Amino acid sequence: MTEADSVPSLAGLTCWTLTEGHAGMEVQTRALAAALGLDAVVKRAPAPAALGWLPAQFWPAPLAIANARGADLTPPWPDVLITCGRRSVAPALAVKRHHPATFCIHIQNPRVALERFDSIVAPLHDGISGDNVVTCLGSIHGLTRPRLDAEAGVFRDRFAALARPLVTVLVGGPNRAYGIGAAEIARLADALGDLAGRQTCGLAVVPSRRTGESNIAILRDRLSGTGAYVWDGVESNPYLALIGLADALIVTCDSVNMVCEAAASERPVYVMMYPGKSARFDAFHHAMRERGHARAFEGGVDFSWRPVPLREINAAARALAPRILAARGTR
Repeated sequence: MTEADSVPSLAGLTCWTLTEGHAGMEVQTRALAAALGLDAVVKRAPAPAALGWLPAQFWPAPLAIANARGADLTPPWPDVLITCGRRSVAPALAVKRHHPATFCIHIQNPRVALERFDSIVAPLHDGISGDNVVTCLGSIHGLTRPRLDAEAGVFRDRFAALARPLVTVLVGGPNRAYGIGAAEIARLADALGDLAGRQTCGLAVVPSRRTGESNIAILRDRLSGTGAYVWDGVESNPYLALIGLADALIVTCDSVNMVCEAAASERPVYVMMYPGKSARFDAFHHAMRERGHARAFEGGVDFSWRPVPLREINAAARALAPRILAARGTR
């Protein structure tokens, strides 16, 4: 029996996922629904700027606001609702008020009384606990080695000319925890160029939307002459394919999602650390190193290292499915 087979069946139940529409949040809700065996209807409710930082309990008419922005949160209500991100909390609680039988699961710390949700899936570094909390080390996702191999197969010809061993570099950008600007990106680019020369390896660099055009230009300029591939944001996104093709990965420290997805690859994962100001990020990176999932990037890569892969979503689904069935009076 596989991990997926051991999740109790929720066949016949309806499910919505709801986020503000950010890819990193939506991928978690969709992955959890799939792990539970649910065919989810994807809903998106971007929050108005005026309400973006308002605590969920103070939102006026959250369903009306969400529906005015295209969410279509209307009956028939789902059996299961999976949300992620602080700005999806108010609409989720409004659905629960309208239809108490909906089993509401929130991913991450909702920053309201935890008992207002039926279950919460929270990363360890969120620092919350309770009878209804399922804890994971980092963010959840649906990546497996077979899926990564399949993605790699689709793009293999496109990247056949890159030198091997291949180092895939996942680059984020500034956020509230890390001020990743021109100096930090230049430092990364120079370290990558030095790595490619010393260890005779190929480089494939995948910036994110947060990286910014000026930082991408720095990467291109400083890596010119190394044979590095730097995604231009125009061609189809090779993110998953390049994780699958990688012999090792380097990830900037600003994204828990990217580090966790890289850690599903069964390949060496190194994190480019920058000075930050977040105890939560510090706790996450420390735990990843302590548990053997990642190492800090200090200029070199050990291609022979085989880290412990990080895949927690089936464990979360196994914990949640019986709770959903129990809430419906089925065991």
